[in-house]
Amino acid sequence: MLPSTTFVLGGAASGKSVFAENVIVNSGLTPVYLATARIWDAEIKSRVQIHRDRRTSAWINCEATHDLAPVLSERRAGEAVLIDCATMWLTNHFMDGADLQLAQTALLQALADCAVPVVMVSNEVGQGIVPADAETRAFREAQGRLNIALAAQADTAVQVIAGLPNILKGTL
Repeated sequence: MLPSTTFVLGGAASGKSVFAENVIVNSGLTPVYLATARIWDAEIKSRVQIHRDRRTSAWINCEATHDLAPVLSERRAGEAVLIDCATMWLTNHFMDGADLQLAQTALLQALADCAVPVVMVSNEVGQGIVPADAETRAFREAQGRLNIALAAQADTAVQVIAGLPNILKGTL
């Protein structure tokens, strides 16, 4: 049985998405993939395709770049949702000049209101060097605040490094 909310955190290319996908598939529930990426360029398009190619036809695929609540509220018993990822979701809001605190509050409420288990993937962006420009530093700070809030609300939090999970909170 999956916890109500599982938060999976890791660096870029750490194996966090594969780990999260396996958690959902191994739950025995109908897997729902909620993609948040906006295709900005060829590199993002390529990364999205890699994720798509990994999933079988058993997955229900949904997309939402900003408001995740409608997709989450439509979920029914027997399903489990993978949101991949909070960082792309935040990027969309950040690039559009949205009120990040308001968006974060709405996301946390949508997760709390969801009737099925949710696994949320996010990037840890605070372990590198201090970014050289103010905009990147502002994004790093916003991502850090979002990750703290998601981890606090989650029943289970897992850090993935080199494909290996480290349980930070709760159990799987």
